[in-house]
Amino acid sequence: MNLLQLRKSAFAAGFQHTAMLFLIALACFLFALPGHADERRVEKRVPPIYPEIAKRMRIAGIVHVEATVAADGSVTTVKATTGNKMLSPAAEDAVKRWKFVPGDSPSTVGIDINFEVN
Repeated sequence: MNLLQLRKSAFAAGFQHTAMLFLIALACFLFALPGHADERRVEKRVPPIYPEIAKRMRIAGIVHVEATVAADGSVTTVKATTGNKMLSPAAEDAVKRWKFVPGDSPSTVGIDINFEVN
């Protein structure tokens, strides 16, 4: 076996080992994630209060929030991930008061709140 073949063989073995570790880490990560949005249905929706200054400035758009829902259906944490920073607090405050159908365990739910100027 020449030096080039030896290097290729060592590289292939190292790559297989790295790929195996990556797949194991990925599987652990996926099993550690809380449930998905499809698993929880909203029982009580509270509409957001449109900020008066945003309404006057005719600021509209969608705010995406990630909410952690406890097993009993109550919302424990809410964080806006995208959308206008002037509308984000109103979206977060509204979703904090939502109630979901109880589930087996906590889950993370993605929610889009649409603000439209009338």
